[in-house]
Order: sequence, then C-alpha cells, then structure tokens
Amino acid sequence: MSDSDDVRRQVLLWRLLGRVFDAEEQPALEAASLAVVQERGLPAALLDPGVTVDTVVQRFPELAAEFADPLADGDDGDRVRRTALVSKLLLNAFNTGSGDVSAQRLAAWQRDAEWLRRALGACASGPGQGRPGQDGEGSGRADGGEGASDGRPATGRRRPDPGRGEGGGPGQGFDLNEDELKRILGELEGDLVSRMRLREVLADPALARQLTPSMSLVEQLLRDKHNLSGVALANAKSLIRRYVDEVAEVLRTRVEHAGAGKIDRSVPPKRVFRNLDLDRTIWKNLVNYNPDDERLYVDRLFYKHTARRSTPARMIVVVDQSGSMVDSMVNCTILASIFAGLPKVDVHLIAYDTRAIDLTPWVHDPFEVLLRTNLGGGNDGPVAMAMARPKITDPRNTVMVWISDFYEFDRSRPLLEGIKAVHGSGVKFIPVGSVNSSGQENVEPWFRQRFKELGTPVISGHIDKLVFELKNFLG
Repeated sequence: MSDSDDVRRQVLLWRLLGRVFDAEEQPALEAASLAVVQERGLPAALLDPGVTVDTVVQRFPELAAEFADPLADGDDGDRVRRTALVSKLLLNAFNTGSGDVSAQRLAAWQRDAEWLRRALGACASGPGQGRPGQDGEGSGRADGGEGASDGRPATGRRRPDPGRGEGGGPGQGFDLNEDELKRILGELEGDLVSRMRLREVLADPALARQLTPSMSLVEQLLRDKHNLSGVALANAKSLIRRYVDEVAEVLRTRVEHAGAGKIDRSVPPKRVFRNLDLDRTIWKNLVNYNPDDERLYVDRLFYKHTARRSTPARMIVVVDQSGSMVDSMVNCTILASIFAGLPKVDVHLIAYDTRAIDLTPWVHDPFEVLLRTNLGGGNDGPVAMAMARPKITDPRNTVMVWISDFYEFDRSRPLLEGIKAVHGSGVKFIPVGSVNSSGQENVEPWFRQRFKELGTPVISGHIDKLVFELKNFLG
C-alpha cells in the first residue's frame, strides 16, 4: 500500500476517534475524511452517525455485502475503502451521544450494533468459513456465541493487514474476543436504556412496539415494574415475555443436544426387544452359521445397557437476586424451567437477597418467576440455605445449584459452613458465579478459593458449562 493511502486511512481513523470521544467536530478532519470517501466512490452518509447502516444499505444496496464482511476480498482489497466502511460500523455503535434516548434511537442503535457483530464475526471466521448474518441471523443474540469444541468460549482472531507487526502499537492487529465485544456492547446498550424515559415509552403502544427485547431492557423493566400500571405494565410484561421465550428456545435446544449422563452398567440390561444388541448377537453366533441351508442359528441373545437414573433426581436452584446477578438470574431461571419439564426431575427454585422466597410453584414459568423477584438489596446466603436444606431428602440423588457472586452481607461468611455440610452429606453442589451472554464474572475471591479446595470449583462464563454439568448428573 502506498504512503498516500496510509495517510488516508489515518485521517479516517483519527476522525473516528474524535467523533467517538469528543462531541465537537474537527473541521479539518471532517473535510479531509469527506474527500477520502468521495474519492473512493463512497457516500458521504458514511461519516454521519445520525444515518443508520440500514439506511445506507437501503440507499446503496451494493454496500451490503461489504458491510457484512469487510475482509471478504482478503489482503488484495482496497484498504482505504475497507477502513471507511469499518469506521462507519464503529462510529454508529460507539458514538451513543448524551441526553434522553427515544425508542427509535434505541432500536436504531441495536440494529447498528448487530451489523458490527456480524462484520466482526465474519472477520474472525476467515474466508470460506461460515459468516454470521448471511443466513439472516446475527451472532449477537442473548444466548451468546458458540463455544469451542473443548468447552472454551469462542475466540476469533482478526487477520492483520499485511505489513503490520504483531505488537500492540497503533495500527497493529488485534485479538477479538466475542465475549468481550458482547460485554462492551451490552454496557453501551444499558447506558442507552437508562437514559430512556422508559415509562413514557411503555405507555405509548406505538413506541413500545419499536423496542427490541434485550438483557439491558429486561433488567430495567424488572427494576421498574412496581412503578408501572395499566398499558405501560402490559407492554413491559409483553417485552419480558418475548425475551424469555427467545432465550428459552435457544437454551432448550442446548439442553436437548448436550450429552446425557453415563450409562449405569451396574444395572443389568432389560431383556426387551428395544435393548437388543443386534450386531453383537450376530457376531457372537457366527459359529452357528450353517452353510448348507445358509442360515444363522441363534442360541444366545445379547442386550445393550441403557439403564440410567431410575429414581427422580431433585434439583434445588438457589438464585441471588441482587442487582449484580440479573443476567445469570434470568438465564438460570429459564434453565430451571426447562429441566423442570424433563421426566423424573423434581426442580425447586429459591430466590434471595436479605430474605428468601420459594418460587417452586412457578418454576415451570420463568416469566412469572421474574415478575416475582425484586432486584437489588443485600446478600444473605444463610437465609436461603435455611430454606433450601429441608428440601434435601435424598442427598445422593440431589443437585444444588447456587448462583451468586458470593459477596456476603455477613463478613464472617457463615454460608460456607452450610455449604460444606450439604456437600458432605452427598449432595452434588454446583456454585455458579455467572452464566450469561457476556461471560463476565465477578466472584468473591475468598469464596472462589474455598470452593476450589472443596472440590467444587465455581462455574462461570458460557451457560453450556452448567448445562453439561446438570445433564451429567440428571441423565
């Protein structure tokens, strides 16, 4: 690439930084950037953060493919043009402005953020591989991205441009972690939602229909639900229900596809036709084959071991409903309802802050559970443990999932003694620090170390980890 092209790219990038971090326009950078995009045959709308990517693509359909995968042409493409397109994606996602936010503004930002997620996902996948967004689905849904085959979160590495080093200086290549991107975009969305006059929006059915359910919006609705009534409350419930149903559909698929528990070979296989091991039966009876009449005479049948857990497993889910755990609470509440629908699984659900509430009667309906929670407040684990322990009737047939950041109200940490007692009785105890869409975790270090010493390390990150643990126990 020529030095002049390098200067053009620097102009676009400096202009991008200026617009994201400083509300005041820099006339010289604006004029130079406009000259660059026009030279490359690109529309001036690329420089206007008030024009959505959807609008640009609607006016200039030929740019859709380039926005979806800026690196589709590999290292041979026009890097100045590429920089202009990527700058547009970054500008619209990160230039969130200030002041009140309308429902239209939030919806437009969500669509722009989805374009960015698709583009970065395509860059990470590399040429010839699957690119999010080409089948009409984005990669930024609430369920999070797919993990690697070994259970680690998916991490994409963007291909650096030729001539770059591998250091961390300006203009160098960078590692793109999907979880980090979702966390950052989630924080930006949360800020936009907090700046909305949400009650006024919800009171207007036309505006409420423009809202797209997301974790940030659901959290705000759950915090404010006691201040809503009439049409506003009905619209809030509708948004929460839509989000719950979307996440439940994704999680239900993951539960179905996750590996089940090991076969119990201590139980003799039941001698019924559906358990017949036909291949082994034929192999073991080949000695009885009669070549004269070309028949195989079977004098012994072999059956497969298919017996698994024969008694109902009890799952006790304890959820910290303090504000910091809302993402995990939503995911695990939905997950509990899915497992409650499986045969031979008896699920109990408890939520707590400084008090505990038994939500078991509504465990099959996560929407109703969420409406009965009160986000915020303190964190008094022993209160929840006192409610949970009487539910343990058969310890070795019980799993207790405890979702919390474990920052306890009582600094003497009496919760740990209760956990040790439960674990020592034979209950499978699973501490969960966070199972969310971003993978962000914040677990009290002292508790994290104690759980590790107890042989029950904290599960944090992708919800697939918890699904795998539960299926292994309940299968």
